[in-house]
Amino acid sequence: MDVVLYIIAGPLFLISIVAHLYVRLRLHPKENSGLEDYYHEFEDDQPDFARYVKWSRTTFIAATTGALLLFIAAVI
Repeated sequence: MDVVLYIIAGPLFLISIVAHLYVRLRLHPKENSGLEDYYHEFEDDQPDFARYVKWSRTTFIAATTGALLLFIAAVI
């Protein structure tokens, strides 16, 4: 069971961390985009910001899941 968890969790964690860094560096809206003027309620009106938030959450959840599975495999 441990080997299966390592095989699943290892690549999931590594790929998710790399994807999260890519999202943070490349998909983050530029400073001159004027997003500072918008409030939280209007984030759906800005497609770039909505895409950034969606991918940021998705990759963070995947990395967290991978880390949790690696921890479970190490403890069991």
